[in-house]
Amino acid sequence: MSQESTRLREFLEENPKWIGVMFSALLLLSQAGTVAAGHGGSMTGP
Repeated sequence: MSQESTRLREFLEENPKWIGVMFSALLLLSQAGTVAAGHGGSMTGP
């Protein structure tokens, strides 16, 4: 795992614009998960 994180760290050091891209993607995915969870429906009653 540390080798993978080192490779990612080196990549981000060489390409700093990808830090913003990855942050935006993470933010978008977290919001999409919240929206999907909020629209879960349940049927109660007979």
